Amino acid sequence: MKNKCYLLCFGFLMLLVFSAIGQNRKKNQKVVFIIADGIPADLLEKVSKPNIDKIIAQGFYKRAFVGGIKGSYNQTPTVSAPGYNNLLTGTWANKHQVVNNDIKNPNYHYWSIFRFLKNQYPAKKTAVFSTWLDNRTKLVGDGLEATGGFKVDLAFDGYELDTLQFPHDKGSLYTHLIDDYVVAKADSCIRATAPDLSWIYVEHTDDMGHRYGDSPQMEKAIGYLDLEIGKIWDATQYREKNFKEDWFIIITTDHGRDATTGKNHGGQSERERTTWMVSNLKNTNAYFQQNNPAIVDILPSIARFQNIEIPRLSQYELDGVPIIGPVSLSNARVEKQGDSLILHWKAYEKKGKVKIFLSPNNNFKKGNSDTYQTIALVPLNTERFAIKIDAEMRFVKFILEANKNTVNTHWINPAIPK
Repeated sequence: MKNKCYLLCFGFLMLLVFSAIGQNRKKNQKVVFIIADGIPADLLEKVSKPNIDKIIAQGFYKRAFVGGIKGSYNQTPTVSAPGYNNLLTGTWANKHQVVNNDIKNPNYHYWSIFRFLKNQYPAKKTAVFSTWLDNRTKLVGDGLEATGGFKVDLAFDGYELDTLQFPHDKGSLYTHLIDDYVVAKADSCIRATAPDLSWIYVEHTDDMGHRYGDSPQMEKAIGYLDLEIGKIWDATQYREKNFKEDWFIIITTDHGRDATTGKNHGGQSERERTTWMVSNLKNTNAYFQQNNPAIVDILPSIARFQNIEIPRLSQYELDGVPIIGPVSLSNARVEKQGDSLILHWKAYEKKGKVKIFLSPNNNFKKGNSDTYQTIALVPLNTERFAIKIDAEMRFVKFILEANKNTVNTHWINPAIPK
């Protein structure tokens, strides 16, 4: 009888153990990123947006920036397609080569976040819901030889070409109708099949900005957007409640607008460069808290959330820093003083080392490997390193590799023509 009692107790104990293991098993991590076109930060902060505010209440709102580092080698036009590709590739336009909306010569050697996901997890599903077909066919490079034949699993786009279902009216109401249609597709798809990585792009706000600038019409368009965001938020909450899933939703814009009228963008004024991020994530890191994040920070953040391991040489090229999880350093830059180059960075750890690599070539841009030499291993908290250079050297790529992350910066000798 005693043995039977022991067996029953042991069996009950093991049941509790296995139950706890099952409850603690890691949830499926899903991501949806949304680009709402052409909304300056001050305007988003001004208008009523109850659904977006729900997400902010759970996570954060913060101003961000686009346009690369102003006046530097990676300064990027504050135009739509370059902005989208900044997010997709985690790099500025000097690398991805998209400088306008013509998208004539993208450099697909800088992979999109979709390719990184599929490279590591072939069974995971990707989706694009977009009011502009070129986002998938040109920027993501769906099905192209240059992207290794990468294919988006689910695509809902191209509706701007369907002038029967969405006749093009003079007031551009049709882009709002397409946005609504695209969001309805995303809503139903997320609820039914929950792709692992989804991109939703909506356009109407930018159309109203170009037509009316800072205006009641633009504010009304943001109201439409808020309703659309509410549908996506509700869909992700439904999935979290009913399935073993953990959702990361991040919303941003591709550029601001000019300060005079609000109708234009493309330059490097503060309002054109100033954007914003909204997300449901709470646990942001010291880098995010102490800096204005950039649109290029979204790719490494998604990769970290979904445990995507970026290949080392691709990691060296990323211009963004994760906004979640621990980071060692950020804000790498280089300046010339006499016959030396001075490297600077911002450290977030008091201990540890940073390994500094140098490459005099940029073969990665052509799909080849760069040749790196290790030039120093220095304490991370020094935040500075000087190196003498050959006066005949035209280009130098620096990689700063620390324990938690890697950053890069370039120096281009202005005295030597290309």
